[in-house]
Amino acid sequence: MESLAAITEDVVACRACPRLIDWCEQVAREKRAAYRDEEYWGGPVPGFGDPDAHLVVLGLAPAAHGANRTGRMFTGDRSGDWLYRALYRAGYANQAESTARDDGLELSGAFITSPVRCAPPANKPTADERANCRPFLVRELAALTKVNVIIALGGIAYQAATRHFDISPRPKFGHGVEVDIGEGRTLLGSYHVSQQNTFTGRLTEEMLDSVFARARELAEN
Repeated sequence: MESLAAITEDVVACRACPRLIDWCEQVAREKRAAYRDEEYWGGPVPGFGDPDAHLVVLGLAPAAHGANRTGRMFTGDRSGDWLYRALYRAGYANQAESTARDDGLELSGAFITSPVRCAPPANKPTADERANCRPFLVRELAALTKVNVIIALGGIAYQAATRHFDISPRPKFGHGVEVDIGEGRTLLGSYHVSQQNTFTGRLTEEMLDSVFARARELAEN
């Protein structure tokens, strides 16, 4: 069985999408004023978490000044603040915040990844870019042999998951939607933890907690 470490090496070395690599490196050079003294990661971001995870959290792509800066999924931005607080409350994380790769955060029973590994301009990867990244998710899910629940944060993650598990017809995406993906595994949908959702109240912490509570219930049963 392939190791997650080997997949991580290939993700970090990937240069399959010149537009995305150029954008990640440009952001890393120009930086945001608040982070001008920091060294940005500026490239593809690997998945992160427990190799024995029963839960996979699937996002969209690294944020330009979040994971593209820190080098770890959902780390260093407000979306990550929401996600890691929820993971902590659900017992999947040892702390409620994630600010840097060396901040001491550890996940237990959970693994975080995304269908696109580079920060895309305007948060909109092209169909070809998503296709180029797809093999990494396939390899990660093959290596994570104990996973029986996947939480898809947003429509793109939901599409990636249903495509991977060949779900057709695909139930309409919505917060809290449950899809049987076979072999005792379940896909759960959640609105993304983006500021567009959290600032407007479309996604509340109670709504997010309910999805993670359901994931825990499914995993333990």
